[in-house]
Amino acid sequence: MRGLRILAVGALAAPLLAGCVIYDSEAGENVSVNVSRRDGPPAEAIREARFADGALVARVDSNGCTQASDFEVSIADNDPTEITLRRTKQDLCKALVPDGVELRWTYAELGLEPGTPARIVNPLK
Repeated sequence: MRGLRILAVGALAAPLLAGCVIYDSEAGENVSVNVSRRDGPPAEAIREARFADGALVARVDSNGCTQASDFEVSIADNDPTEITLRRTKQDLCKALVPDGVELRWTYAELGLEPGTPARIVNPLK
C-alpha cells in the first residue's frame, strides 16, 4: 500500500517539476531554470475564433486600432495543427469598442493547405 501511495505522489508531482532544473552548489547558491519559458508575449485571451470562407476569424479586444498585423501567429505541426495568436503591438487608441474586432488570416497567410484540420489554443474570455 505504501508503494502505491509513493507512486501516486510521484505521478502528481511530475507535471509540476517538468521543464524545471534546480541547481544547489556547495556554496549554498540556489539557481532555478525554467526551460519551458518562452520570451515572446503570452497567448492573447480571445473572445471567439472560427474557420470561415478559407480563413481563421478571431474576435479580440480592441481600443480602436487593433489590426491582424499586431499579432504573431504561431503554427505547431500537430494533429490537428495548433494555432496560437500573440499580440505583439499594444492598441493604445482610446475608442470604445465593447464587442472587440474581428481579425482574419487566410489559410495561405497561415501557410496551411485549405481544409487543414486545426484548432486555436488561445484561452477564451
